[in-house]
Amino acid sequence: MSKTLVLTLIGADRPGLVERVSRVVADHGGSWEQSRMARLAGRFAGILQVRVADEAAPGLCAALAGLSSEGLTITVEDGSLDELTEGATIFEVELVGQDRPGIVREISRAVAEVGVNVLSLESHVAPAPMSGESLFTARARLQAPAGLALDALRESLEKIADDLMADIRLDRA
Repeated sequence: MSKTLVLTLIGADRPGLVERVSRVVADHGGSWEQSRMARLAGRFAGILQVRVADEAAPGLCAALAGLSSEGLTITVEDGSLDELTEGATIFEVELVGQDRPGIVREISRAVAEVGVNVLSLESHVAPAPMSGESLFTARARLQAPAGLALDALRESLEKIADDLMADIRLDRA
């Protein structure tokens, strides 16, 4: 049997971090299944899913904990290969607007109010092409429960779009 583990890691950014973690995973017979990693404010942060044989999991966890001596903080959680909820619909949303505090809070509140789960979220702030003002962009994959109409989700998001002075695009994935 095998086990799925979800790892989070963070450390000062430098060459070789991904190689070091991937070597430990491979040395324990683990399979690196998916990951999201980025450099943020001089730190390297990531989350990844690893599959490993049950009997190799304790050794892998110990070896990963040993990377703390190299300046990496790694947290390991048991995971499972969950399937999408029966009948759920996946949506993709993109928001672009002038940056201001609270944008992510407003978006997440709008989707939570209609029972929608955030599967992934990527965001960044960059200068607007013409004005140079800070422009906030977010892209998300959302999982809506069975029976939720696209119009209900769109209405919830459009309510905040006006308040945020942002453009929102919503499509089925």
